[in-house]
Amino acid sequence: MSYVLGHNQYGKAEVHVVRVFRESRESRHDIVDYNVSVALSGDFADAHITGDQANVLTTDACKNTVNAFAKEAGDAVRAPESFAVALADHFVDDVPQVASATITVEAFPWQRIGDQPHAFRRVDDYVRTVTVRRGNDGDRPASVVSGLTGYVVLKTTDSEFHGFYQDRYTTLQPTNDRVMATAVTARWAHESNENADWNGAFDTVVDALTTAFADSYSYALQQTIWEMGQKALDAAPGVAEIRLSCPNKHHFVIDLSPFDLSNDNEVFHADDRPYGLIEATVKRSADVDMSAAYDPGQAW
Repeated sequence: MSYVLGHNQYGKAEVHVVRVFRESRESRHDIVDYNVSVALSGDFADAHITGDQANVLTTDACKNTVNAFAKEAGDAVRAPESFAVALADHFVDDVPQVASATITVEAFPWQRIGDQPHAFRRVDDYVRTVTVRRGNDGDRPASVVSGLTGYVVLKTTDSEFHGFYQDRYTTLQPTNDRVMATAVTARWAHESNENADWNGAFDTVVDALTTAFADSYSYALQQTIWEMGQKALDAAPGVAEIRLSCPNKHHFVIDLSPFDLSNDNEVFHADDRPYGLIEATVKRSADVDMSAAYDPGQAW
């Protein structure tokens, strides 16, 4: 029996690098904090089939490249998108046996403490994410997907859920007044990476998602996702599509009647699992297909 090697990739995962931008000890400093993963595909079949490592760029070299580029790439390091593009371009353009590179970045936000030029505090509102994919097919530029994860938002009313299909296993009671909360994971694919203001575009999309969640009356988390996706595309014309994954962080009204107390949607039990998981993609048109921009991994 003859077996065939399918898709394979390798690289270095979770290279945690912090870059401080400083002209001197006394000058005003800026900081970025990235967790970078590199995945390379190409002419590496022999490494699997025969154990021949002649074409394998070591994963240690991948780590060293990330660390060196945190200095060499200059101002490109200030945004995770441009940093990831610089890395992907290097691996594809400078390592002959690499056919494609996927760079993923988690960017951990830090905020300056007051006007202090050297002091920062970690902001845990969310983790910013980036996926950059670049192949060696001519002059085609890298595709860029920005995003965030763990962005927790909640509204105490203006949310209802009723009229749903019921079968013999349905026990959930309909409601026209509930707490709705979720931890947003969002990924949005850019139509181009030319002359992009990555940090500005990121802030624009996050503001649109936040405003849409807060301002729209919700008939279901599905409908809220639709509103959020539309607002993001309205605000960011360079975004082709946005993918949203939102767990329903349930808040159940606690029965206080055993204590002779009323509870008019005031005291809740916040339950972390199991949870409903609602996911959807909002595109500019039916013709948009940005699937190649996302990290395919092993397609599992």
